[in-house]
Amino acid sequence: MTLPRERPQPKSWGEAVMSHPDGRARCPWTGQDPLYVAYHDNEWGKPERDGRALFEKLVLDGFQAGLSWITILRKRDAFRDAFDNFDPQRIASFDHRRVEKLMRNDGIVRNRAKIEGAILSARAWIEVEKAVGFSNYLWEFVDNEPIVNAFRRMSETPTQTPLSVMMANDLKTRGFRFCGPTIVYAFMQAVGMVDDHLVDCHCRSKVGGP
Repeated sequence: MTLPRERPQPKSWGEAVMSHPDGRARCPWTGQDPLYVAYHDNEWGKPERDGRALFEKLVLDGFQAGLSWITILRKRDAFRDAFDNFDPQRIASFDHRRVEKLMRNDGIVRNRAKIEGAILSARAWIEVEKAVGFSNYLWEFVDNEPIVNAFRRMSETPTQTPLSVMMANDLKTRGFRFCGPTIVYAFMQAVGMVDDHLVDCHCRSKVGGP
């Protein structure tokens, strides 16, 4: 659950916060879509420490690759149902028959490579969870504190950073799939490892602690 990577034209992304009918200023990528607005206000950028919730967000970001985030957001409940509420232990045991069943589920993104990648990522999650805890593992990359940026325009926000490259490479070596540097940076924004709410966004004051 992340900053959409299918961006509008650069001019719109160069704008600062957008005023909404409720009198609040928000990051402009929400537009006026109520689902996006709710996601922006209630989830995006808030530090997430639960290992299973982090797994869900990472997997869904992988499914987003090549698509708009709103597509995934609208299908999120169907994904949760299809993937056993993103229980890594259960997903790790999915077999060929379960993959074929998922490929017939029009409520999700029916991409075989991404489905099989989610299963491999679940198996990798189990190993990391046993060793150090998945949440501990991820948050160590930012020294357990959110990185707070001070951007005033969306055009200033990066799509990847040296840190997201490092995290992506490490995830891949551990067996995770669909976790390139751009996906990982968007993931970091979504789960509050990076606070990229614009300086004048009304949500910024709510972000910055676990």
